[in-house]
Amino acid sequence: MSIIHRLFEGAAAERSRRRVPAATRPTRSALDTAHVVTSLIVDAAHASPNSVALRAGPNRMTYGDLLQAADRLAADLQVAGAAANVPVGICMARSFDQIVAVLAVLRAGGAFLPIDPEWPEDRIRLVLDDAGAPIVVASSAAAAKCRAGGRTVLDGRQDNRDRANLLRPAAVGSADLAYVIYTSGSTGEPKGVEITHGNLINLVAWHRRAFSITPRDQASCLAGLSFDALVWELLPYLATGATLHLPPEQARTSAVHLQQWLRREAITIAFVPTPLAETMIAADWPQGTALRTLLTGGDTLHVRPRPGLPFSVVNNYGPTECTVVTTSGVVAPEPAAARLPTIGRPISGTTVHILDEVGEPVEPGEIGEICISGENVGRGYRNRPALTAEKFLPGNARPKTRADRLFRTGDLGAWTRDGEIAFHGRCDDQVKLRGHRIEPDEISAVLDHHPSIAQSAIVARGEGLEKRLVAYVVPADQQAPRAAELHDFLGRRLPTYMLPATFVRVASLPLTANGKVDRPALPEPASANTLQASVYRAPTTHVEGRIVSIIEHLLQIDRVGVDDNFFLLGGHSLLGTQLVARIREAFGAELGLRDLFDAQTAANLARRIEQEVRSMVASMSEDDVRRMTRPGG
Repeated sequence: MSIIHRLFEGAAAERSRRRVPAATRPTRSALDTAHVVTSLIVDAAHASPNSVALRAGPNRMTYGDLLQAADRLAADLQVAGAAANVPVGICMARSFDQIVAVLAVLRAGGAFLPIDPEWPEDRIRLVLDDAGAPIVVASSAAAAKCRAGGRTVLDGRQDNRDRANLLRPAAVGSADLAYVIYTSGSTGEPKGVEITHGNLINLVAWHRRAFSITPRDQASCLAGLSFDALVWELLPYLATGATLHLPPEQARTSAVHLQQWLRREAITIAFVPTPLAETMIAADWPQGTALRTLLTGGDTLHVRPRPGLPFSVVNNYGPTECTVVTTSGVVAPEPAAARLPTIGRPISGTTVHILDEVGEPVEPGEIGEICISGENVGRGYRNRPALTAEKFLPGNARPKTRADRLFRTGDLGAWTRDGEIAFHGRCDDQVKLRGHRIEPDEISAVLDHHPSIAQSAIVARGEGLEKRLVAYVVPADQQAPRAAELHDFLGRRLPTYMLPATFVRVASLPLTANGKVDRPALPEPASANTLQASVYRAPTTHVEGRIVSIIEHLLQIDRVGVDDNFFLLGGHSLLGTQLVARIREAFGAELGLRDLFDAQTAANLARRIEQEVRSMVASMSEDDVRRMTRPGG
C-alpha cells in the first residue's frame, strides 16, 4: 500500500460518506494559469474532490487528497529552491507517491526530471549533474544514489503536517520548462530534451478532444517515469477528472495478464507498447469489454485489428523532442496481405514536412525525412547548443516549409494517397527497442573502454518481441572476455534496456567505402562466434534440468548450461514473464519477475525453488503431509 494512501485512508473513508466542506477543499493560487496543465487538474479537484484520481488494486486516492499532498510537497520544494526553469529530479518507483511528486514539482513552478531508480548510480549522477538539478525527490531506497554535488534530497513520503497554504504563486509561462527527459545519445552520453508548458498543454488539449475523455473514463498507466509515454498516460486524464489505474507489475510485461487486468478493472482507454499491443490485438475479446480505445506506439506496428474487435486501435508516433505524440491514426481492419499500418496524421497544432536531401518537400509516395514544426516542438537539448542548432532548424533554413522552427527527426516516411504517413525506418543507426530510443554508439562508447575490447559495434536484430541488441566486439588480444564480464561492465554504466543480449566476436569491423561500420555485413550470431557467458556446466538435479529444458524451449536454443545468464541468451522481461509462469506450472513455486532478474541463471533459480519448497514443507501440519502422501492424495 502506498505510504501516501495510508495517510489519507481514514480521511477518504469518512469523505466517502459525506461531501468535503468548502473550508477543507484545496485553495487555488495564482500559480495556475491558462497555459499550465496543473490549472486543469486543480479545476478537476475543485469540481469533484471526492472522486477517485488514482487506483492500484484496493488502494485509492481522491482528487482532493492528491492535490493536498502535492501542495504540501510543493511548498517544501519551493523552500529548497524550486522555481521556474529549475529542474527537480524525481527518482521513485511507480506509485501514488511518484505521481504526487510529478504534480508537486509542477505546482512549485519547477520542471520535473524523471530518473529511473533502477539505473546504475553513475548514470543517475551523470544525468543530475548534466541537468543541473539542485533538488531531487527520492524514495528512501534510491536516495543514496542521488546525493553528492550539494543536492538537496527530499523524501517522497508525505506526512500529515498541513503546509499546503505555504505554497507561493510561481510565475511560469508557456515558454518555461515543464520537464526535462534524458534519452540515449550518439556521443556516448545521454542527452536531455527540454519540453515547455506550451508544448505540454498542446498535447493534453489534443488528447482530451481526440479521444473524448470525460471524468467517467477509467484509464491505465503502464509506463515508467523515465519513459516519456508516462506524461501522455498521466496528465490528460488527471486534467479531466478521470480515474487513473496503476496495474500490478506482472500485467506490465504479460499480454495475458494485462488483458485480464484491463477487463477486470473495466478500463476504457489504455496505452500499450507495440510489442504487447500486437499480441493483445490478436487475442479474443468479449463484446461486453469496457475498453473502447487501445492506443499504441513506440515501435513499428505489424498487425491490424480483425473486424469486430470491440475497441478501436490507434497507432501513434512521435519523438521525445516533440512532446510524445506527433501523428496519430485509427488502424482500419484490412486483409493480412495489406500494407503495414500507417502512423496516422499530424495532431492538432502540429505540421509534418517530408523533405528530400536538399530540404525540398517530396511528392506523395516518395520517401523523405520526417520533419516537424508547430506547438509540440520542444525547446532543444539541455546544455548542447551545437546539437540543438543541428536538429532544431530556424524556419528560414527550409523556406518552403513556411515553419518558424523545424525539428529533424532522422526518421523516414512517405505521404499516402489519403494524407497519412507511412513509416520507413531511420536515416541513421538509431533503434527502438520495446519503446526505448537507443543510440548504438552510446553503448559502443562504453564498451570500448573495457581493457579487453579494441573496437565494437551494436546492431538490433529481429522484430517485435524477438528484437534484441547484438554487440560485435574486436578483442584487444587473442583472449576475448566472457559475455558475462562484458554484460556486468556495461550494467554498471547503462540502464538494463541498453544491455546487449548477445556478444559476437569478430576479427575486425567491416567498413563501407566512406569508412563507416558496414552493419549489414556483420555476421549473424552463431554458436561458433558467440561469446559464452560462462563455462558450460550441465544440470545435476531434476529441478535444474527442468528449468534448463524450459529455457531451451522458450528461447529455441540448445545446450543451455545452468550458469548461463537468461538475459545474455536473448531473454528479456516479456519472455521472462513466460519463464516465470512455466516454472510456476512445473513446480508450484510462486516466483516473480523480480526473482528472475535477481537470479538470472538456472542454478540460482533452482536454489530459490528448492528453498521455497522446503519452506512450504516445513509449514505443513502432519495432516497435510499425510494427505499428500496418501495414495491418490
